[in-house]
Amino acid sequence: MARIVMKFGGTSMAGIERIRSVARRVKREVDAGNQVAVVVSAMAGETDRLVGFCKEASPLADPREYDVVVASGEQVTSGLLAIALQAAGVPARSWMGWQLPIRTSSAHASARIEAIETAELNTSLSKGEVAVVPGFQGLAEGGGISTLGRGGSDTSAVALAAAVKADRCDIYTDVDGVYTTDPRIVPRAQKLKRVTYEEMLELASVGAKVLQTRSVGLAMKEGVRVQVLSSFDDPDAAPMADTLPGTMIVGDDEIGDDMERQLITGIAHDKNEAKVTLTDVPDKPGAVAAIFSPLADLSINVDMIIQNIAHNSGSTDVTFTVPQAELARALDALDKAKDAIGFAGIVHDTKVAKISIVGVGMRSHAGVASTMFSALADRGINIQAISTSEIKVSVLIEEDYTELAVRVLHTAYGLDGAESASG
Repeated sequence: MARIVMKFGGTSMAGIERIRSVARRVKREVDAGNQVAVVVSAMAGETDRLVGFCKEASPLADPREYDVVVASGEQVTSGLLAIALQAAGVPARSWMGWQLPIRTSSAHASARIEAIETAELNTSLSKGEVAVVPGFQGLAEGGGISTLGRGGSDTSAVALAAAVKADRCDIYTDVDGVYTTDPRIVPRAQKLKRVTYEEMLELASVGAKVLQTRSVGLAMKEGVRVQVLSSFDDPDAAPMADTLPGTMIVGDDEIGDDMERQLITGIAHDKNEAKVTLTDVPDKPGAVAAIFSPLADLSINVDMIIQNIAHNSGSTDVTFTVPQAELARALDALDKAKDAIGFAGIVHDTKVAKISIVGVGMRSHAGVASTMFSALADRGINIQAISTSEIKVSVLIEEDYTELAVRVLHTAYGLDGAESASG
């Protein structure tokens, strides 16, 4: 017998028939003798609809009341799934975030989980009841309902799995696992059987949208084994989840020194970057701090940074990237700080894309970046900026070359049709 947390996203819960399909999938796990807790998202599109109501009521809605409204989508689906399970003969009940409770910080709309009280929940699971828990919500320090931010249901599921000491957390989505790259761009992309937490964290941060970044970071911190599976396989005919039909996200120790591991695990792309260049910035101590302090004060994330060689005039150009959604705020903040920074002008470009290669194999192999740069150069793709980490290299290129770059790199690293059994 295993203890499992199953999480179903909005597309999986989009309507009664899909909820019944989820109930059948949960029932299979119960019939196999497993203890099951389920975390659900709101129906697809429902959270957007509720956010729209808040904005229509007031552009500056009280964050506390905003959370009361947008948290209601998950309350509906958790109750409906409990009803569907009961109709299928499975003992089940719903637990709202405030009933357990799931205690969070008081930062409404972007709260962080601090603790989950599980005494009653553990008793219920031990009696064979399925617990259905709404994702995305919790109980704030002041006693009000809080929400975790968009994509927060993944984080809820991982946190619950850690709290109840689950054997694994199964995340059911509209894809059947993690691939070497986007199969819509490279049809020969291969599904990975296993990926390390670090690799998945890097992939999620650079554009792979399979899992929310916060959930992967929490899984790594708590040592929660996470599996990504498709919720659209026939729930009555699909292999049982413990036969590993999806992708397991685990620690390095579980994968071990696998001789068949690929040097590069995956290639991700992100078209949501914007490039900003400040011209003729004074080449003196404190100039760079004057640029990025106003952005940090607004919690605007800066990614790639390039400072060019100083001009003879004693000035230099500084280029960096920010999320496209934050570009307007970033430009406004920089314009207000122009006198303090001392730059001559601002140039920005949204027609760019970030291409990233990720793999723990980089730690022990030289020439990985060189292969990337040469492969892109051979196809006439110019690199505008570069950033690296221990297991990642990212480059900024012209957006029109995105798909070509992904295909070229997928081939360059031998991922086309490779047997990616171990990641």
